[in-house]
Amino acid sequence: MKNLKALGLIAFALIIGLVAAMYAAGWVARQGGVTGNKVVVAAVDIEPGSKLNTLMLSTLDWPAGVTPPGAFKSAAELQDRVARVNILRGEPLLDGKLAPLGTKGGLSAVIAEGKRAMTVRVNDVVGVAGFALPGNYVDVMVNAQQEKTGPEEGKQISKTVLERVLVLAVAQEAGRDDTKPKVVSAVTLELSLEDSEKLDLARSVGTLSLVLRNQVDQKTVATAGITKDELLGVRKAAAVRPAPAPVRRPRAVQRAAAPGPGHCVEVIQHGVLAMNCF
Repeated sequence: MKNLKALGLIAFALIIGLVAAMYAAGWVARQGGVTGNKVVVAAVDIEPGSKLNTLMLSTLDWPAGVTPPGAFKSAAELQDRVARVNILRGEPLLDGKLAPLGTKGGLSAVIAEGKRAMTVRVNDVVGVAGFALPGNYVDVMVNAQQEKTGPEEGKQISKTVLERVLVLAVAQEAGRDDTKPKVVSAVTLELSLEDSEKLDLARSVGTLSLVLRNQVDQKTVATAGITKDELLGVRKAAAVRPAPAPVRRPRAVQRAAAPGPGHCVEVIQHGVLAMNCF
């Protein structure tokens, strides 16, 4: 009996092992049968405005079910295309990250449709100590003298003239390095045509300052600006009205006498006082 039980346990173990082996073999076969696609990825870090070539690209096997929309299968398709945004090594090349066909390389390929690129001179203070990097958003503030109105002199005013302006490049570089700030002498901004006109006028009438803002903050705040008097809390003194000029009375004055019988008046003529009653 003991031998039969042992043989039964051995046979049961063999059956379980055979079933497990068959299941594992089927799973491996199914995995090997998963279809895949070739996807072009960046072999190196690619900066915005760079023209692509095959040496900058490579291909990877990508599961067919999760292939990114707009991906490319061959590096030859991307020859001489221009990157519109920063592309990191190993990142798939997508059509949305590239400038339209026929676009030449350089900063012009990075500018969005309907926008313009305009460069302003900055220093370490105006340029937010070098923290205004490509891809950041800034507000533009101008400090200027208001025009003279009437007898009063124009007041000094500081006002925000542009909000949420994209920084395209600092100096001659459109790439960014988030690890450290970079103090430069010029910053290139992406603006609409109307905002370009505002900025051109602002830098000619006063001094500019860039104000770094949060990347995801899209709110705009309309302000009236602030003058020197408002900043220091100075209140304009109330205008003092001049005293009225004294009224010179004529030499001959008639005034009503104290109430009494009849009507009497005092008449002063040639220094002589006389009372006339009627």
